[in-house]
Parts: sequence; structure tokens; C-alpha cells
Amino acid sequence: MRLPAEQRRRQILDVAGPVFADRGFSATTMDDVAAAAGVTKPVLYQHFPSKRALFSEMLDDMGHELLTELATATSRAATGRERVERGFAAYFRFVAGHRTSFRVLFGAAARNDPDFAAIVERVLDDVADVVASLIDIDAAGEHRRVLAHAIIGIAEATSRSAIIDPDAGIDADALARWTSELAWFGLRGVRADDVATVEG
Repeated sequence: MRLPAEQRRRQILDVAGPVFADRGFSATTMDDVAAAAGVTKPVLYQHFPSKRALFSEMLDDMGHELLTELATATSRAATGRERVERGFAAYFRFVAGHRTSFRVLFGAAARNDPDFAAIVERVLDDVADVVASLIDIDAAGEHRRVLAHAIIGIAEATSRSAIIDPDAGIDADALARWTSELAWFGLRGVRADDVATVEG
């Protein structure tokens, strides 16, 4: 079936994630991706000039999808506490619904290659910007960004643990309740630097 160029590109990106997750970046060939997408290799190269270009765009695409889900979920929250829980829930639902994407985005191939690692770090920085904007405490922007990265670390570590068993279910709502409670009450105890210095 002949698809419009943008739909074909979308299809290739969607099928490439599981292929890379199952075989690893080095072992995966463009023939593998073309076969999974049901296209010829020349068609694949019309959209992506190389395996590295495909993998790079796939990482960007996954990061954009995660950011979109976080922004959508937290925009509906009425309170700070609800924003925290909705944010965690959106993250864990992304992991539950995109296990291969998560494994690719935070796997060794992406972290061990400088070019791919730069994309992942940019994604994490973008997520940190979103999270930092939701942290409603009396602290400087840099302080909130550090806390945002700490919160992301909690979510990432919890997600890694939850997908060790590929057949295990991920209860996104339960994980969100548990981790958001830790984050919420932890953030309630954070003091601005000047206050901490005077009272410490």
C-alpha cells in the first residue's frame, strides 16, 4: 500500500523503536528496519539517509511525545499536588505504553554514543524545564531545575525497575501515587538558600 510521504515516515519511526530495542543499535541493519516497516531499502533511504539519522530522529520523536504527554496531563491539574501526581502518572503511562521507546531512549546505545547522548540530554533538559515550571516553591530558577532533575531521576529509576520483567504489568496510577507523595512532601520541606543559610 502506497502511503503519503509523511505517513510512511511516521510508520517507519513507529516500527524502528521495537527493532532497535530488541536487537540493539549495532546489530540492527537498515534491512531489518525496512522489513519490519514493509518497505524496500531504497524507500527507507528516501526518508532517512543513514541508520544514525533514523536513530537520532527516533530519539527526538520519543522525547517530543513524552513532553507532549507530560504537558497535556499537568495542564488539567487544579492544584500543585495534583500536578505532581498527574505528571508522574503521565510519565509512567508513557513507559507502560511505550516500553520499547523507553528502553531505546534510556538504553546503553543512546547513552554511550556522544551524538545520541546529546539528544537524550536535551530531552531530559526539556523535561526538566517543564517540571521546574510546575514546582511551586520560593526558590531560584536554578534551584528548581536541580529539584526537577532529581524528580526525573526518581521517575526514571522507578521505571527501569518496573520494566525489568517485560511481562510484568505497570500500574501507572499506583506508581504515581507512591512517587508523587515522596516528591510532594519532599518539596514541601525545601527552603530557599537564604532561609536555609540563616536557619542552618
